[in-house]
Amino acid sequence: MYLNLLENLLRSGLKLAAPLWLTATGETFSERSGVINIGLEGMMLVGAFAGMVVGYYSANPWLGLMAGVAAGALLSALFGALAIYAAADQIIVGAGINLLAAGLTGFLFRRIFGVTGAALTVASFTPVRIPWLADMPLLGSVCFEQPALLYLAFAVVPIAAFVLKRTHLGLAIRACGEHSAAADTAGLNVFRMRFGCVLFCGAMCGAAGAYLSLAHANTFVEGLTAGRGFIALALVIFGRWQPWGIFFASLFFGCANALQFQFQALGSGIPYQIFLMLPYVLTLLVLIFARGGVQGPAELGKVYRRE
Repeated sequence: MYLNLLENLLRSGLKLAAPLWLTATGETFSERSGVINIGLEGMMLVGAFAGMVVGYYSANPWLGLMAGVAAGALLSALFGALAIYAAADQIIVGAGINLLAAGLTGFLFRRIFGVTGAALTVASFTPVRIPWLADMPLLGSVCFEQPALLYLAFAVVPIAAFVLKRTHLGLAIRACGEHSAAADTAGLNVFRMRFGCVLFCGAMCGAAGAYLSLAHANTFVEGLTAGRGFIALALVIFGRWQPWGIFFASLFFGCANALQFQFQALGSGIPYQIFLMLPYVLTLLVLIFARGGVQGPAELGKVYRRE
């Protein structure tokens, strides 16, 4: 019995963590280049909406995924144009992006599908079983009987870690976030580098949103992201701006979120709102104790102006 509970917890936690580490990994690239993007929630939301619409009409979740990635990148391009090239305040622009996405997706959803009482169901990513590996005790069904999109999401982590730590591109990104003037003097185009990182961040947010509507909820409702973009911002700090650290931080939050569903299923007399608070309270506590000694990029949030 307890083994089954643990297996269900880990399986659900992994599925709930995937959109978080996708979004937070994209934000890591943006912040490492010196741009803080609090518009993650909005970019995830447009990705979820675009993925659902294209997946619904095409009956092809892969086309929905591509639409979600494109929508997230498009919205991030607007953010980058304002925050990087127009030198607008990054926090204000990010907040505006969130408001724009919430209003736009709500309006378009009602315009296309009307005000319906029943949620729409879209073609989704079905679980893919990997032979032999799926037969392993406990971790087999947890890790190797998941939707194909989750496997792709996991592949992002080692690739992102390698790019940031082991390539000239990663060095250039980190240089733009630590000392942009020196990077400019060395011949790097700081504006293009930051804009490219913001585009990548938006694409990852769009993929995470598409994951929610095509591999998790299999539908779209207004506010589907439910604050996950802001949680991803916290996970970047929790993971110390490192892709692998962010991955494990996301797993922690995903399992905490799955745990509150299991607590609710026990049918105790405790108000369910207490269980809903659990993952967020745990995340705040960990951030409080893990924050000491963590230093973000030196020029994070600072607008670069070429002298």
